[in-house]
Amino acid sequence: MKLSIALIASALSSASAFTTVNNGPRFITELNMRQPIMAGNWKMNPATEADALNLANGFCALLNEMQGACAIDSDNPDCTEVVLFPPFPFISKVKDIVQKNGIDVGAQGVYYEDKGAFTCSVAASMVKSVGCEYVLCGHSERRALFSDSDVNINSKVKKVLEFGMKPILCVGETQDEYDLGITQEVCAMQVSKDLAGVSKKDMKDVVIAYEPVWAIGTGLVCDADAANEVHKFIRTVLAKMYDDEVAQSTRIQYGGSVTPESVDGLMAMSDIDGCLVGGASLFADKFARIVNFD
Repeated sequence: MKLSIALIASALSSASAFTTVNNGPRFITELNMRQPIMAGNWKMNPATEADALNLANGFCALLNEMQGACAIDSDNPDCTEVVLFPPFPFISKVKDIVQKNGIDVGAQGVYYEDKGAFTCSVAASMVKSVGCEYVLCGHSERRALFSDSDVNINSKVKKVLEFGMKPILCVGETQDEYDLGITQEVCAMQVSKDLAGVSKKDMKDVVIAYEPVWAIGTGLVCDADAANEVHKFIRTVLAKMYDDEVAQSTRIQYGGSVTPESVDGLMAMSDIDGCLVGGASLFADKFARIVNFD
């Protein structure tokens, strides 16, 4: 705990001095530095397997029709990486559809034990075996509704890495924390606790998603400039935990009711490397437009 508090104080004091690229339209060299990543979190949707497959097929069909600004290729740093997070029962069949378009699939979560009497839990080995490349860790709904602690989230992040997958670590402040003006303190505490014991080498496989909880499904909006400032601050935390190389190379997504109307402004920001999309990812046309941001 003392280490975390010291880290937060240090990051807060140095945030304004930390060097990043300026806000504004991102040049191709900046995009190459950190490959854009767009992720669709379907949460507990849609209702049936048939609906899930229709959504996946519809999304892929639209991508094939659209010749947008961003090609899709998870292995090419010049292109946008796209990940879908279906509910567990749909993962395998959704993967069969979307992998032809270069799209990865991920799991919405795992438990940190490998096996045992943990009813309703899913092991990292299980989702790895069905082709998951990514796993969400620390999503705000897991923190709030299922009391997922930072200790448990840290264990899950390390377990995902142990099995050769990539965690998307979600951090962000609640409405009360936002109103108190402690956004930076909350994000610094979550990042430092949730990445405790994660090596610099493993950080190449870690994605962070900043999701202001107060802007998810509430009608409230975190504007692009404000979101970018939080992303820049998170890089100061990473610089203190690791070094500037990790801070500048780690991809940080924004997740807070992203829409086709807001994505271009978000992706024009210097430190926003992609989006973690909830509701809009359940509409093939909306998510296709988000993926093909300008």
